[in-house]
Amino acid sequence: MHRINLLSQRLANQIAAGEVVERPASVVKELLENSLDSGATRLDIDVEQGGVKLIRVRDNGSGIQKDDLALALSRHATSKITELADLESIGSLGFRGEALASISSVSRLSLQSLAAAASDGLAWQVQVEGQDMEAAVTPVSHPEGTTVEVRDLFFNTPARRKFLRTEKTEFGRIEETVKRLALSRFDVQFTLNHNKRSVHQLQAARSDFEKQRRVGLVCGPAFVENSVFVDMERAGLRLWGWVSLPTFSRSQADLQYFYVNGRIIRDKLVAHAIKQAYRDVLFHGRHPAYVLYLELSSAAVDVNVHPTKHEVRFRDSRLVHDFLFSALHKALAEVRPEDHIAASADAAEAPANQLQPGTSDDFYQMESQKPLTLSESGSVHQLSDYSRGAERGQYYQPSAQPRPQLDSLAKLYEADEEIPPLGYAIAQLHGIYILAQNKDGLIVVDMHAA
Repeated sequence: MHRINLLSQRLANQIAAGEVVERPASVVKELLENSLDSGATRLDIDVEQGGVKLIRVRDNGSGIQKDDLALALSRHATSKITELADLESIGSLGFRGEALASISSVSRLSLQSLAAAASDGLAWQVQVEGQDMEAAVTPVSHPEGTTVEVRDLFFNTPARRKFLRTEKTEFGRIEETVKRLALSRFDVQFTLNHNKRSVHQLQAARSDFEKQRRVGLVCGPAFVENSVFVDMERAGLRLWGWVSLPTFSRSQADLQYFYVNGRIIRDKLVAHAIKQAYRDVLFHGRHPAYVLYLELSSAAVDVNVHPTKHEVRFRDSRLVHDFLFSALHKALAEVRPEDHIAASADAAEAPANQLQPGTSDDFYQMESQKPLTLSESGSVHQLSDYSRGAERGQYYQPSAQPRPQLDSLAKLYEADEEIPPLGYAIAQLHGIYILAQNKDGLIVVDMHAA
């Protein structure tokens, strides 16, 4: 039987890296969170070959003192907390002190920084490689703030590198990480470049209009146009943000961002509360889209659950669940059909000469709902034009010769087969209702509640 040995620092760091550094996107997340904790208002991210060759993050934060540079690369070394009581009310994104040590153990890392409090005004650099954990500090020219360069990720752990996806896939994950953090901090400017090509330039947003504009840039203009703003507060909890209308649902849960005190999380309790709020207005198998922010006392939530810090535990989970459900359920209950066509109404108020057929504003270049047609008995003329026109606020001109349409509907009374209870669809109203006809008359069906 083998004797018990104390693991070396290098081996311990590589074991920890297996939890903290899963892929290049994990590195970007940890570095950006450190920059945000330092008070940075501008973040520049440069990536090459999906983050495998190079990840560079530069900020204008408070910087790191010379004497702390080498210590910053040690495990469990952090400036975020100092004593056990600090774990009860964590206000920073990072606090474990494992990120830089884990990253440096599986890459070639260079850290340059000029501290705002440096009396001599000199910047310093520390470089380490996975094979050699000894840090050497040298002077360097650098503006106030910090730059971290991570090169050749997983160069000394080929098994980990072999399981990475394609360059496009890995960069897609990095881009999603930047988007998540950009939605959490509207006051920070984000710039993302891939292979020396600009991908995103998100300016700092301070006004409500600028915040909504950033949401549109990250989630798409269709989401902003088909969402309602929520802002409710009760029992020390505040929920605000944007939730999609029931008509704007997704086939997968890929447009869902939920933040607790500025930290994006994935929590079953939160997901269940939101799903229950949409239960009566959403088709089975469809998913809502939302960008929501929950604010509460830091002592009421525990973020020290997992190394990735994606999971949290609430002190009073029932209170949080009920608050989320009631707030969203109330907001959705107040949605009226006119809210679904608000964009169309705004466009309809424009001068008639601006509503030319075939024209569209970039903000409305979303795919409109396909119109309904008669079943085996003919077609309703110009319904597709109506659907597209209503989407953009244009006026629909009815057919000049409705006789063929009426003749086809008359066949309902001549057919021998049994007519369905809801009859046959003959039109779609406002993209929300179905107008159908059976032997008893006309029926209006709410297609999202049926």
